Amino acid sequence: MSKVLQSVCVFCGSRVGNNPEYVFEARKLGYLFAQKNIELVYGGGNIGLMGVIADAVLEKKGRVTGVIPGQLRDKEVAHYGLTELIVVETMHERKAIMAKRADAFIAMPGGFGTCDELFEILTWAQLGIHAKPVGILNTAGFFDPMLAWVNHMVKTDFLKQKHTELIIVDGNSETLLEKMLLGPKMVVRPTDKVQP
Repeated sequence: MSKVLQSVCVFCGSRVGNNPEYVFEARKLGYLFAQKNIELVYGGGNIGLMGVIADAVLEKKGRVTGVIPGQLRDKEVAHYGLTELIVVETMHERKAIMAKRADAFIAMPGGFGTCDELFEILTWAQLGIHAKPVGILNTAGFFDPMLAWVNHMVKTDFLKQKHTELIIVDGNSETLLEKMLLGPKMVVRPTDKVQP
């Protein structure tokens, strides 16, 4: 059964990476959010993929809410052109607000922070704290090694196979959103090769 996503929290890098496809797909996802009237909730920076997706949503007159800790406001260069910028005290508060404001989550390419946010939100889903869709935008196969590691957790009996069903994967932003509208059970297995 399909549903409407009013807001999606995106986890992504404060850098753009070394493949132009990362920027292309981030911009495309931002345009899709604006077109579908989906609010972007994200980390509040104006650099890296964070800045790319926020600017894309804003360019098409969409709504963007950023959440950034005061200590990172200068380091991540807070985006002051957003619909709403929330400055918080801690990273924990940042993640809690982003999670509360979102109907779903998408991870795009990024570093440690992106991984931290993705795995925390997956853990919350595993524990039943939320039942919101969690998507991975696997641009140019960026997440393939991580998805192989997830499969390795299953093989070594540290993760139940059913919990891999919490991850919705696609290399294309449009088809990823379509899958997420169907809910958490519409999934590409971590062992599958996903083409962008």
